[in-house]
Amino acid sequence: MIYWQLFYTFFKIGLFGFGGGLAILSLIQMEVEQYGWMTQQEFVDIVAVSQVTPGPIGINCATYVGYTIGGFWGSVLTTSAIVLPSLIIMLSVCKAYFWLNNRFSGNPYFEQTLRMLRFTVIGLIASAALMLMKPTTFIDLISWIIFGAVAFFTILPQVYKNKVTETLSHPILLIVLSGIAGYMIYA
Repeated sequence: MIYWQLFYTFFKIGLFGFGGGLAILSLIQMEVEQYGWMTQQEFVDIVAVSQVTPGPIGINCATYVGYTIGGFWGSVLTTSAIVLPSLIIMLSVCKAYFWLNNRFSGNPYFEQTLRMLRFTVIGLIASAALMLMKPTTFIDLISWIIFGAVAFFTILPQVYKNKVTETLSHPILLIVLSGIAGYMIYA
């Protein structure tokens, strides 16, 4: 019975918890206290351990709560349950995309819509980047040059599609090169 409660509770948290790991901690705490699974001090300790453990804090916290309540299988259940709603939603969205892509490939309106969505996504990412542009993060001209280079190589494959531009704009390569440049310049 406890395993069913753990699965149901964390599936519900995964389904209705929006805003990331820190935002769902209050949901986890409310459920844990409602069932009387642990004291508030035990939950605070679990949150502290979840923060220093690598990985998303919400999933780490769910895993630790599950382990505390139901041992190994409790941790497996809570981790699976909190991730499962997102997995189902993303698989459904991907299935719908592939269905639409197969059904409407070659349709100029569909192709144009997808092209415009790419630029919309770039705009959303640029908007998030602009919100992070503060005097504390961009301290000099070199910071702006690094940012401009990364932005240029991110947009480049959208304009020129070939193997070289795709290789130069690989996200992991850009992150590593930016980190190296920042370390060499500022360390």
